[in-house]
Amino acid sequence: MAYRNGVYVAFNGCGTAVPTESDIKYYNMLKAWDKNPDHNFMITNSHEKTYQVKDSSSKETLENILMERMRNSTIMLLLVTKNSNENRGMLQWEIKKCVKTYNLPVIIVYTMYNLENWDNCGNFVYLPDILNDFILKDEVKTVSVPFVQKAILKAINTYSVHNRPKCTEDFLANDFYEKLKKEKNCNS
Repeated sequence: MAYRNGVYVAFNGCGTAVPTESDIKYYNMLKAWDKNPDHNFMITNSHEKTYQVKDSSSKETLENILMERMRNSTIMLLLVTKNSNENRGMLQWEIKKCVKTYNLPVIIVYTMYNLENWDNCGNFVYLPDILNDFILKDEVKTVSVPFVQKAILKAINTYSVHNRPKCTEDFLANDFYEKLKKEKNCNS
């Protein structure tokens, strides 16, 4: 059994290798926060714990490397954008493997929300169909957060395969967000 301590990050590649046209820009932002010593944001990125995949790799090679990363993970962090519900690429496969094979809970990060417009409820219209199905059938435990460093980090540090969200659709407490808003106002 692999030692599980990583965060498996998934997003829609949007069928392009151009980062500005893909949801990878949000993944790259997570990595930038992690690398920046001025940010208190550290994650164990499962994608950085294995071999890198080349664009010329076969689908089978890609799937095998991704499954190794999933095996080493304690949680899936799904970056949700307006593109996430498009049925293309590997995203549906990744979600199915993380949930059904590796039994990972899912942190749903809504990139279109921040502290100002977050009302502590997700927007299922943006979710990939397969995740919506798992939620409706109560086959996955999730927690939803906005694209805010402290909210993402709190979810990562709170939930895992060892401490799952309590229900199919969970949220961080409202007072957590109120505290973040007050901190933001004090620092402005």
